[in-house]
Amino acid sequence: MESIVNTVNAWVWSPALVYLCLGAGLFLSLKGGFLQLRHLKHMWQLLFQPKDTVTGVSSFQALSMTLAGRVGTGNIAGVATAITFGGPGAVFWMWMVTFLGASSAFVESTLGQIYKEKINGEYRGGPAFYIERGLGVKWFAWLFAIVTIFACGLFLPGVQSNAIAVSMENAFGITPAISAAVVAALLSFIIFGGVKRIAAFTALVVPFMAQAYVIVALVIVFMHVDMLADILKLIVSSAFGMDAGFGAILGMAVSWGVKRGIYSNEAGQGTGPHASSAASVSHPVKQGLVQAFSVYVDTLLVCSATAFMILITGSYNVVGPDNNHIFEGLKNVATGPAYTQAAVESLMPGFGQAFVAIALFFFAFTTILAYFYIAETNVAYLNRKLKMPTLYFLLKFLFLCATVFGAIKTAELAWAIGDIGVGLMAWLNVIAILLMHKQAFVSLKDYEKQKSIGLDPVFHPEALGIKNATYWTGGRAEEIRDRERRKLEQGSREDLEGNVLNV
Repeated sequence: MESIVNTVNAWVWSPALVYLCLGAGLFLSLKGGFLQLRHLKHMWQLLFQPKDTVTGVSSFQALSMTLAGRVGTGNIAGVATAITFGGPGAVFWMWMVTFLGASSAFVESTLGQIYKEKINGEYRGGPAFYIERGLGVKWFAWLFAIVTIFACGLFLPGVQSNAIAVSMENAFGITPAISAAVVAALLSFIIFGGVKRIAAFTALVVPFMAQAYVIVALVIVFMHVDMLADILKLIVSSAFGMDAGFGAILGMAVSWGVKRGIYSNEAGQGTGPHASSAASVSHPVKQGLVQAFSVYVDTLLVCSATAFMILITGSYNVVGPDNNHIFEGLKNVATGPAYTQAAVESLMPGFGQAFVAIALFFFAFTTILAYFYIAETNVAYLNRKLKMPTLYFLLKFLFLCATVFGAIKTAELAWAIGDIGVGLMAWLNVIAILLMHKQAFVSLKDYEKQKSIGLDPVFHPEALGIKNATYWTGGRAEEIRDRERRKLEQGSREDLEGNVLNV
């Protein structure tokens, strides 16, 4: 089985996909005038805007749901894997795909907002929705939905649960079977509560754990601040083959940096638009900018924190194409969360392994929740036509089985299966956003124009020549009328109560 999985993985993650992701990010950055830099301050301001209607979630909750998917085992075990097979230079290419990928994240999340729908009282959106409505190619949309259900419902959960099991065994001696049972039990409670329960949980957990993790990383870097310049030099020189030790794996540095960068920040992969579509905003560009910012949070903060801890303490190995060690800082240690645990433990004995295990548990667990929400959204998309409610129950059952299966299998198999899911989604979604980028950038110009004259931008797709954005031409107008009616009713009640008190 492993040989088949590895063969498929090599085909999916051929150099063509690596260059497609980098090229698409560069093209969209140029088309948007490097919006990821121009609007950086405004991105931060948008995080704290209240939601626009009663239905849906706030921008911050949607960001937290997206970060729940982005901040996971890729930020800890994924960085370690990239360094193992690509050397320190892989970290630079993770940064590069993040910077360019922020524009891809903007485009896909803006499109998700433009073409979202309201299904069973909840906002739903994503690539399947905007491919159908924006491109008008239903078979392509169904293909993406089916691939995503398999990727997020069956292939990817096992990567996260496996990392939880490995880190818990390293830190506390807990067997993988017990970890799998605990994760499955907690997961069952939350996934039966719907999108709002997922949003509430992730909005509480993700920011707290990310802050704690980055603070510990900053402490470690500060304790070795004299080494920081050398580490940065090592990363850059290795990225371009200028380091004598790692020059032979330049191609691997690019490949693994891009692969793990996309796995971690998900820019262009197509997962981000699912959560961003659940946000209630007055203009799609608002949430597009928020999601572009989330890519920075994921990689430039959390992934970089992991990379600096590992490289500064020398807690890593680098393996060449011939499977011989180019650098060996840890003997008899498997690639994965153990690298980060060893790095923190070396400076904080008795604390490091446990801290990383707990942080990874929350990161990976919330990512599993995000995967479920994405898979469920695509089931909802298919179910508009299929009308089979049992599909939701089947998804939950198979999702729990995949989570347990991944926890008790080898990390290599879990990662290979997960990479196939990520790669297939990226192929389909990057092609889609390249074909549909005009709608996103027309919306951006409209947003910037309204902002320049002091307005809080409101989206009117017909005026921009955007068709089939049915929520904005029908559903949203109805929700705004309901909101205004409730305000009037509330005001009337307050006036009546005031008159009674005066009497």
